[in-house]
Amino acid sequence: MTSQAGREASAEVFDLGYQHYQGPREGRARARRALYLNGLRTTLGIGRGTMPKVLAILMFGATMVPAVIMAVVAALFEPVADALPSHADYYQLVSLVLLLFAAIIGPELLCPDRRDGVIHLYLVRPITSTDYVVARWLALLTVTLALVYSGQLVLWLGLVLSASDPAEYLRENWLDIPRILGAGLVVAVFLTTAPLAVASFTNRRAYAAAFLIGLFIVSATVSGILTQCTETNQSGGCEQWNTRERARWLSLVSVGEAPTRVNDIIFGNEDTGASGELPRPVPVFWYVLLTGGLGALLWRRYERMAA
Repeated sequence: MTSQAGREASAEVFDLGYQHYQGPREGRARARRALYLNGLRTTLGIGRGTMPKVLAILMFGATMVPAVIMAVVAALFEPVADALPSHADYYQLVSLVLLLFAAIIGPELLCPDRRDGVIHLYLVRPITSTDYVVARWLALLTVTLALVYSGQLVLWLGLVLSASDPAEYLRENWLDIPRILGAGLVVAVFLTTAPLAVASFTNRRAYAAAFLIGLFIVSATVSGILTQCTETNQSGGCEQWNTRERARWLSLVSVGEAPTRVNDIIFGNEDTGASGELPRPVPVFWYVLLTGGLGALLWRRYERMAA
């Protein structure tokens, strides 16, 4: 007891001279930028070890390879240049790579924050749930846009430089530029919104990625089966579905094809599938409804979290 009393008596309090912060107070704008830049670093694998960086490089490389091949073939074998896939076909060629990138990288922006409890620190004032969701969404959108535009840029430059008269080619095909920008934005917005909406329902990145990839594969398979039944089969279990009218509507079941249908409309492609018989506003409306619904679902999930 004596030693304890002695230790208590020897305690001292030091005045370290507390000073108020005198620097600039940047508020919510600074916090939003920090979340956005952190999202960019996460998406590109910066500060996350070797594998995420390698994955990002491989994804960019995989989207560039088709464009480089087409550009080289157009330059070396000009007679076959017209037979090569065009800008309108490019997104369909790299759709699998874009899907894998979105499904794997998207959940990285949301799941760890909830699993580790960091989200509750973010949602303390002045940051709101909307600030958080928008910053993460914009970070993924930025990288996805870079991904979808990089290959198109290489292909466009290759076609221009390989033309016998580049100036004439530009005059005849200048409308490809706004079409590339518009179609790329359509693809990127969907591939940004869908994985984040799915990731808002789980803390496990693998579960979110597997669900999204499975959703795209299963919906495409079901759409193909139903459409084939309505178009070709005259007997068996498909008899009751055998109408062309139903086929064109059932083709909308394929979730992953929603942005590529709008891409075809932007470039004026004549779709040979059943969905090509739909009135043009229908695929656009379906894309807006699907993407907008996923975005609203994502926002609502985080609004409830902050409540």
